[in-house]
Amino acid sequence: MNSDKERKDKVGANRPPSAFQRMERVPPMLMMLYLAMAGIGVLFLFLVVAYAQTRYMADLPRGLHPFPKFFSISTIVLLISSYTLAQAPRIYRADDVVNLTRCLGATLLLGCIFAGLQVLGWRELVAQGVTFRGVENHTFATGSYIYLISALHVAHLLGECCFCWLCCCARSMPLATRFVPWFLFVTRTAACNCAS
Repeated sequence: MNSDKERKDKVGANRPPSAFQRMERVPPMLMMLYLAMAGIGVLFLFLVVAYAQTRYMADLPRGLHPFPKFFSISTIVLLISSYTLAQAPRIYRADDVVNLTRCLGATLLLGCIFAGLQVLGWRELVAQGVTFRGVENHTFATGSYIYLISALHVAHLLGECCFCWLCCCARSMPLATRFVPWFLFVTRTAACNCAS
């Protein structure tokens, strides 16, 4: 019995796999990553649209509250952090554990700086009269959206910082290197999806 010939002679044998068949081949952790990224993307989109809608309905004058300078500085810190993290896969492939630890340590430090700058940005918003409940003398809570978007960025970054700390400070390097390939894959995939 020739099994290869039987497979080739079946109806639809040359047809490309369906979407369901392709989804079945995706590893479960990767599928969870894609679903989480889609969920986070929808959440951020919803918050930005809700902020724009609330701002439009409130009919607040433009330029009433300038964008906090600490948020601008934190954007620069985030870009530098992205660069340091983008170097990690290359260093990992070169099997340079010392430089990988330095790279992840720099990313950890920059992530902590980012979180601190976000808190300073919140203080600047409060000084301008933008609180979590909204703008002073107005009933619309436009300020709460800014705080939520910023806090979600910090929460996301703190998750990465915890992992970087695990990798940099783990006494057992094999424990950390077990997670590094997965972390680098997740980070690279997230960066590619954000860039496109």
